[in-house]
Amino acid sequence: MPLSEHVVNDYQTLRLSLKAHPMSFLRDRLRKERVSTCQDLRKLRDGQFVKVAGVILVRQRPGSAKGVVFMTLEDETGVANSVVWPKMLEKYRKTVMQARLILVSGRIQRHESIIHVVATALEDRSDWLRLLSEWNSDMPIPLANADEVKSPGPDPQTANATGHPRWSRGGATARPRPMHPRHERVIPKSRDFH
Repeated sequence: MPLSEHVVNDYQTLRLSLKAHPMSFLRDRLRKERVSTCQDLRKLRDGQFVKVAGVILVRQRPGSAKGVVFMTLEDETGVANSVVWPKMLEKYRKTVMQARLILVSGRIQRHESIIHVVATALEDRSDWLRLLSEWNSDMPIPLANADEVKSPGPDPQTANATGHPRWSRGGATARPRPMHPRHERVIPKSRDFH
């Protein structure tokens, strides 16, 4: 089993891993997009534009904050705090509320040793967490007999599968993903307000 899959299994069962952090396996991909680490934020000046990504640990929306959401992100180097103003929350509500891995673009707000990234754009990158767990492309989808009766169609291994909704999206042929429970949620839910 690759180390990334060990980490995924640790997070699924223990909510942490002593082997590595999930973000460490994605760092090369993030570097290509010029995404800073949480540790890099200490070197940046107040007002500087930055992109930072991490697993969301906590979302907070205190009653006294007038609709502002505070998110704590974690990567392999530490944690970063992000501020989402009400207008940004209105625009990116789904991303703020559902993402497990988020990319925050914004400006550094620094007061002594306290650093926040004031969000100007948010992207849900939770799908990248699936890259940590390798799945065998030859693994068949487990189907019950009833499934074949309900949804008869061509074999996904043949060229005739292009028009079937189970194996294609928008006319393009796509291989089915195995439906194994470990692929349901890579990172556990964050502690959030409700």
